[in-house]
Amino acid sequence: MDRLAEMIPVFGQSLEETVIMVGISLFVATIVGIPLGILLVITQGNHLFPNKWIYHTLNTVINVVRSLPFIILMVAIIPFTELIVGTSIGIEGAIVPLIVYTAPYISRLMETALLDVDRGVIEAYQAMGASRTQIIFRIMLREARPGIVLCLTIATIGLIGATAMAGAVGAGGLGDLALRYGYQQWDIEVMIITVVILVVLVQLIQSLGNWAARKLKKSA
Repeated sequence: MDRLAEMIPVFGQSLEETVIMVGISLFVATIVGIPLGILLVITQGNHLFPNKWIYHTLNTVINVVRSLPFIILMVAIIPFTELIVGTSIGIEGAIVPLIVYTAPYISRLMETALLDVDRGVIEAYQAMGASRTQIIFRIMLREARPGIVLCLTIATIGLIGATAMAGAVGAGGLGDLALRYGYQQWDIEVMIITVVILVVLVQLIQSLGNWAARKLKKSA
């Protein structure tokens, strides 16, 4: 018990580091991923701004990035990470690959959410003279809000898993804690507590996301 009591500050710091990495990465990845998802939809051949060159280029780049496991991506873009933040280790060194890993994932989820919007609704507003920009921001994004919330929920949970892997490069967080104490020192108690914290964190995020999506669906 004394050992676990001593570890409480360590767990608290690791959880804080995980929240920082997830929060910053999710914020930036969302800013990048949502516009990319919109572009993926509206540049398709039968949509608002059909452009095969943009669609196929963007689709290919997203597929390539998404095909790489995070740990490989993190190593592959070390020169880019160092160029952006000046280091490839620690929290700063983990945030850049986390963003690169998550933004295409969000864009693909956004594409799915926006494609679920009833085309009949879009065509009806087009017939009433709504501009394409108005349709994107006032119709498509509004109608897709529940799906977008669920997309961001899934992306957040995926980010938590990626931050755990980022512990391998000394990024801190719960993954680093599990690696140093649970694996290298074979401390089963620390490993179990780390797993429990991660499970609780994921369950809370998923429950909150489901609740928010239901509220938005009812208010639509």
